[in-house]
Amino acid sequence: MTTQDMLDERYGRTSSPRKRWTIGIIIAIAAVLVGLFAWMTIAGSLDDVDVDTTGFAVEDQRSVALAFQISVPEGRTVACALEAQDEDHGVVGWKIVEYPASDLRARAFRESIPTTAEATTGLVSDCWVT
Repeated sequence: MTTQDMLDERYGRTSSPRKRWTIGIIIAIAAVLVGLFAWMTIAGSLDDVDVDTTGFAVEDQRSVALAFQISVPEGRTVACALEAQDEDHGVVGWKIVEYPASDLRARAFRESIPTTAEATTGLVSDCWVT
């Protein structure tokens, strides 16, 4: 027996198969968790919808015309919540619109939002894949 072997035995520095298995299992679990996190990040961004309000016009005291464009994955239907606000940023009109699937990624739309009072602005509140 060498001096190194005697020192390892005396101070408990022997490597056991159980310790190796434990470290291997911990590494495997960490790799699975990293892979799961990466997949959830990618899968969450596959259905992202980008929307830009391009303009609005107050048509009269009871409606606002809103122009906007959306970018949505091809072949997916999309719904958008549109709203009209007064000068105090109170919501005076609200409308949900749905658009069918298309081969185009980016599309432009113009919608009229009925209001309960005169509005000063119109905007897209949110869009989502249905």
